[in-house]
Amino acid sequence: MAADFDNLIAELERSYRELQARMSDPSVYNDHREAADVGRKLKELEGPYKLAQEWRSAREDLTAARDDADLRELVPELEQRTARLEEELRLAMVPNDPADEKDVILEVRQGVGGDEAALWAGDLYRMLARYAERRGFKVEELGASASEGGGYKEVTFAIKGNGAYRVFKWEGGTHRVQRVPETEAQGRIHTSTATVAVMPEAEEVEVNIDPNDLKIDVYRSTGPGGQSVNTTDSAVRITHLPTGVVVAMQDEKSQLQNKDKAMRVLRARLYERELELRRAELDATRRSQIGTGERAEKIRTYNFPENRLTDHRVKLTVHQLDRILQGELDEFTEALATEDRRQALGE
Repeated sequence: MAADFDNLIAELERSYRELQARMSDPSVYNDHREAADVGRKLKELEGPYKLAQEWRSAREDLTAARDDADLRELVPELEQRTARLEEELRLAMVPNDPADEKDVILEVRQGVGGDEAALWAGDLYRMLARYAERRGFKVEELGASASEGGGYKEVTFAIKGNGAYRVFKWEGGTHRVQRVPETEAQGRIHTSTATVAVMPEAEEVEVNIDPNDLKIDVYRSTGPGGQSVNTTDSAVRITHLPTGVVVAMQDEKSQLQNKDKAMRVLRARLYERELELRRAELDATRRSQIGTGERAEKIRTYNFPENRLTDHRVKLTVHQLDRILQGELDEFTEALATEDRRQALGE
């Protein structure tokens, strides 16, 4: 086992040095696409490479301490340090998801709970948008269907910035809320849900869509109560016939703008479908992100009376819900990413 780990580290160091040499090669440097590719790979290996140097240094110090009577009392501390660095290094060397660096498209929908679920969908959207802004990402609303009670039946938005998918992929699933609705006269706590779908935004070259596979309908935009809010047929509905995926957009006044936005969401949905198929081949038991949206099926519970958020995937509970709703989700993102790497390492 130790020999295998040593070989792994030697391979990591060799790859890092090779990439450094390629980065200095004029033929690579002058080819922008190849230079960007080599630069990205070099950046990915930078953290593990530095950890490997620390681990080597700690192991040398440990060997020296074991062989020197004056330093023997340092052995337990150095053993702990070497073991910790080895664990960190193993986690750092788990391959990244190829979609991690992409922009991301999110769809938040009301689940079970009527008007209260629609209000909760709006709160979730604002929480995720605030989190994106805190992390330095740009938020772009693509389309929204408001409910009569003031929330959202559905809202679709893009988060742009390097590594956006890596941060937001943990938000996909059913989010359950427990709180007293404003309309509840008896002060009883109600349980509602909203679902979040998270999709890496795909480039046109990554998802080849045959125009003959598309059915495009145009119609007039409607407001929350179903009344027409536009005098022209600017709303667009695109159906991808081979898969049955349907995307509708109506927020823009221009039919062309609505079509462009709908195509972006369609590409993202088809790309996510392809990723799901690949993941399913690796893990046949992996559940779909959204599930059914039923109350019992959830990734998180947000309990307002107790100011508590629990993430059921990593059994993490924090009693600062007010702060989290302002977009302070880093603790959960880090815990989920670490657990995912531990599981991948186990596999």
